[in-house]
Amino acid sequence: MAPAVLEINPPCDARELEKISDNVDAVNEFKASAKQSCEGPQQFGQDKDKSKFRQYDEACDRVKPFYEEQHAKQTVAYNIQARQDFKSKVRAEMSVWDAIVKLDTLIDESDPDTTLSQIHHLFQSAEAIRRDGKPRWMQLVGLIHDLGKLLFFFGAKGQWDVVGDTFPVGCAFDDAIIYPGTFVNNPDYKHEVYSTKYGIYEPNCGLENVMLSWGHDEYLYNVVKSQSTLPEEGLAMIRYHSFYPWHSAGAYRHLMKQGDYKMLEAVKAFNPYDLYSKADEVPNIDELKPYYLDLIRRILPAKKSYRW
Repeated sequence: MAPAVLEINPPCDARELEKISDNVDAVNEFKASAKQSCEGPQQFGQDKDKSKFRQYDEACDRVKPFYEEQHAKQTVAYNIQARQDFKSKVRAEMSVWDAIVKLDTLIDESDPDTTLSQIHHLFQSAEAIRRDGKPRWMQLVGLIHDLGKLLFFFGAKGQWDVVGDTFPVGCAFDDAIIYPGTFVNNPDYKHEVYSTKYGIYEPNCGLENVMLSWGHDEYLYNVVKSQSTLPEEGLAMIRYHSFYPWHSAGAYRHLMKQGDYKMLEAVKAFNPYDLYSKADEVPNIDELKPYYLDLIRRILPAKKSYRW
């Protein structure tokens, strides 16, 4: 029997989810800008006025309770179940453009720092990549990279399994993960296998064989890897763009195979377009829509609906 198409009401307030997502971004923006000042000039984002982003201390205060919950509940058992649910259920069938429009309902109307919606962030990222002359497939990644937040509408348990930085489960939680001390309430924290350096994995097994915490990155990656013709670098940008302990802090190198270093460079190249494009001017969606609809048709398979 084919998996059923589900219509599930969101379990939590959309505005609250977007607040958490924005504050997570603010913390990562601050950490990235601090790293840039230590390492010298990098690409896109170096000239951005960081004062336009949220205040770091306030953002940290707001996201700590979120990470306390996320770190307690992202267990091996939960992640296995989440993947089984993904394979056994089709949450919706819609076009990529309809998915973008659906995601656009995730906007925090009470947020004093921004009036931008999800669709504007996606177009800002894509347009920044386009202006820099990057490949068309990378422009498409910029456009769709956060579509995994559709999880909010399709059976998410809360905020903790939709947004936030990602990390491996099934092995020791690295100190490079934000608020590492909050893992003490995770049942896997003292597990005889899951608490060890390699856990359930082999040395240099390759990140494709590592189970990352379930959320919008992992969800979208599983959607597009079988329904698109994106190159492996594009898939890596989608899957790992919230994996900050890895691409920004140097953690989990012992699980990487040689080919993962190429993916690491791709994710690092993408990251500034995600973090800093929010300060760009508001895009005119009506003017840009024809270009990106053509981009979708050229790079993604020619079909009207995708299984989400």
